[in-house]
Amino acid sequence: MAVTELKGVATKMAQRLEKLGINTVQDLLFHLPLRYEDRTQIYSIASLYPGSYGTIEATILSSQVIQGRKRMLTCTVRDDTGTMTLRFFNFSVAQRNGLENGTTIRAYGEIRRGKHHPEIIHPEYKVIHGDSDLALSETLTPIYPTTEGLKQASWIKLTDQALTLLAHGALQELLPPSLQPNNMSLNDALQLLHRPHTGIASFELEQGTHPAQQRLIQEELLAHNLSMLKLRQRSNHDAAISMYATGQLLTPFLAALPFKPTAAQQRVVAEIGRDLELPHPMMRLVQGDVGSGKTLVAALAALQAIENGYQVAMMAPTELLAEQHAINFTAWLEPLGLKVGWLAGKLKGKARTQSLASIKNGEAHIVIGTHAIFQEQVEFHKLSLIIIDEQHRFGVHQRLGLREKGISQGYNPHQLIMTATPIPRTLAMTAYADLDTSIIDELPPGRTPVTTVAVSDSRREQVIDRVRQAALNDGRQAYWVCTLIEESEVLECQAAEDTAEELKQRLPELNIGLVHGRMKPAEKQAMMAEFKSGAVHLLVATTVIEVGVDVPNASLMIIENPERLGLAQLHQLRGRVGRGAIASHCVLMYKAPLSQTATKRLGVLRDSNDGFIIAQKDLEIRGPGEVLGTKQTGIADMKIADLIRDQALIPHIQKLAQHVMQQAPENVDLIVHRWLGQREQYVQA
Repeated sequence: MAVTELKGVATKMAQRLEKLGINTVQDLLFHLPLRYEDRTQIYSIASLYPGSYGTIEATILSSQVIQGRKRMLTCTVRDDTGTMTLRFFNFSVAQRNGLENGTTIRAYGEIRRGKHHPEIIHPEYKVIHGDSDLALSETLTPIYPTTEGLKQASWIKLTDQALTLLAHGALQELLPPSLQPNNMSLNDALQLLHRPHTGIASFELEQGTHPAQQRLIQEELLAHNLSMLKLRQRSNHDAAISMYATGQLLTPFLAALPFKPTAAQQRVVAEIGRDLELPHPMMRLVQGDVGSGKTLVAALAALQAIENGYQVAMMAPTELLAEQHAINFTAWLEPLGLKVGWLAGKLKGKARTQSLASIKNGEAHIVIGTHAIFQEQVEFHKLSLIIIDEQHRFGVHQRLGLREKGISQGYNPHQLIMTATPIPRTLAMTAYADLDTSIIDELPPGRTPVTTVAVSDSRREQVIDRVRQAALNDGRQAYWVCTLIEESEVLECQAAEDTAEELKQRLPELNIGLVHGRMKPAEKQAMMAEFKSGAVHLLVATTVIEVGVDVPNASLMIIENPERLGLAQLHQLRGRVGRGAIASHCVLMYKAPLSQTATKRLGVLRDSNDGFIIAQKDLEIRGPGEVLGTKQTGIADMKIADLIRDQALIPHIQKLAQHVMQQAPENVDLIVHRWLGQREQYVQA
């Protein structure tokens, strides 16, 4: 039933509700209160403490208008237990006249600490005339998330109507009684959460642990899990090319490597190899901490596809990383007689035409690039494997776009998704439940943990001296990273240019290079090559160097304004040092004073080099939307569930999802649509 059928919902109101995603009565019923106010009883003034909310009934002792910077009306009120001040900044003459000495008043609000007595600023109040008895609320008062033009009184009127319809069967129960969490029906849970009665423990409601909340939390988590299982089921019915390892390319490639893959790399390659032999598309997520050797794993997977006569596409989020991959793959694969194709937005004219031709005629065995590789004019010859690096940087459309490239040839490509941002287990179980997961949990031998220190920018002089010493005395190279997040790329590059100039003047004896996002690919590549060769002592860069750059002799990194970045990104940046056997250091040079969150974040980084611990902490500090990149998941804006608070429920939910699939398959789509609505198609990527 459309929300416009409710009394009082005209065009304007309907538009405001639509802003909040409310189009039907069901949407309205699932728009749950943010918090509750207890107006069911009168509290004595003495029993209330700062920070609490409550209703008092008291007599006005004095009221006066104070003229000052801000004109205000103050009323001193008293009951049998104590005195309180009520303070108003916006008031009318009629209000002022109505609050006379001796008047009895009932007032509600948040209690604050005052100069002489506790006080309430802008209380909601009613004057009690004579013996008239004002009725108290019978339920806790719900406070709804709202938008401009919709007052709480409107929400009460709307939800009253919706709850009447609910009582007459407006919502279908989609879970069999045996599977209903806490043996509570959906109707009972919604009724209770919109109008909680007085006996309810408000502490449980605040913590999200009340059985009625748990009933809805579990159904919402179930909806997300079912949407992933649906996607999994669908891809298991899709046809893909079975590709068996012949050893024709893999054997000579492994023989030519100057090192032996780690046991973890070998295990993950075996898992991928088995997937590629199946007649339905592989959907595998490979998580590996910074420097764990994911690129080698990707190369071995690519060779299995190329051995079978098929093409591989590899997509990276930035041109610099794509170029780095192209250089690595060319060095590895050209000796085997294979051609590496390259495609990025900046490739123009004849070079672009030639690149597109070699992709179309199959001359390019593997095509590496940015999102440019899924543009319409790019046609593949025989694409059977897609490798996506740093999945969380891509939105849904990019991932679907590449998949369509393979489907257009009559079969689905296998997908290998790699990330150096370890995803906390509970988040992976929910957001990537459609993917098999492999973890490279071992670093190649010879890597050293990075020592991290946080210092205030008031010690900039000492930090510059440290760079001089590392370069001249120790023969080591360093990175100096300039961050300007939430600003334009132009400003970020400007900051890097200014810093490079300043450091050139302060460190004239060093060769200082500069890399930022607005340089031409060839310029960036030339500078990185110089740095790698050791000709450049100090590389000033923006966050473009976050991923994929490997310079074993670089053992010092300075990150300016680290408080502007998320933990995962800082961990990625730090991973550019510690790639050799020498002791490496990362200096987080922050701008004081730091916020509480930033202090916590930098503390985590200082105490740990483990990407999974850091990812879990990042999740707790920033929330799932930030960690995953909200673009490609409906996980971030759940209605009632909270992935951090409710993570212990996830294993149970996975079992529940399997039960529902088997016992009530006809309800799966209805559950998913109820909770995900329009977002369902986004989660389906």
